[in-house]
Amino acid sequence: MTASSVAAPAKPARYSAEANNTVLPIGWEMFVFALAILSITNMFLVLLAPVSEVDDVVLTVDVVLSLVFLGDFLARLHNAHDKRFYFFQGLGWLDLISCVPFLRLARIVRIGRVVRKLRSEGGLRSTLAALGAARASSSLLLVVFVAILMWEFGSMAILAVEVRDPAGNIKTASDALWYSLVTMSPVGYGDSFPVTNLGLLIGAVIIIVGAGLFGTITGFLANAFLAPRTSRAEDPQPDTDPAASPAGAPEAPGRADA
Repeated sequence: MTASSVAAPAKPARYSAEANNTVLPIGWEMFVFALAILSITNMFLVLLAPVSEVDDVVLTVDVVLSLVFLGDFLARLHNAHDKRFYFFQGLGWLDLISCVPFLRLARIVRIGRVVRKLRSEGGLRSTLAALGAARASSSLLLVVFVAILMWEFGSMAILAVEVRDPAGNIKTASDALWYSLVTMSPVGYGDSFPVTNLGLLIGAVIIIVGAGLFGTITGFLANAFLAPRTSRAEDPQPDTDPAASPAGAPEAPGRADA
């Protein structure tokens, strides 16, 4: 056997992100992709904020996003067949660094990962088809993302309007974030409230959008608890063999012997 006839060794499967099991469901990948874009956008919002208190809203929300990115890193590390390879050659160390709020620029790696995944799976049309196949979980993550947007931008808007009014009681980032959260939820404590006309309009928008978001989440959770019972109840009974005769049934008369 000559040396030229010896086939080159195949590339180990661990060099593939899919084979290494570090690619999560497409709905979650798109969710992290959207959060990474939001986080990088927040870098510019801090520079454009009209008052310093609004900066605190952006920074507080970014801490929450950092916790989501940390959970994403831990999930990828846990799923990886070769954790050492994922952390070093698979740029997992950049995923870890991007969890730090002041190193948000490293989250571009997460955006690049999803863009490569979109290209490898046939583009936007294939991605939409995959999201449609997992409609329930993808819709839930979309609702959560919209809720984060409403929480952040609603807090920024209400604080920018109310902080200048001497009679206002929403003066800090914590006041604005708390007001937006309880207004979006069915709780509505009423300890913080807008006093300006524009603030009342912003509060009305938060109420309307929040009611729809929480209603969607509640419906998803109800379906998650009830769907298994429904599926078990609707399981088809095993088919009976039509050729088999019931016990005790008279046999069909056979052809008379000639």
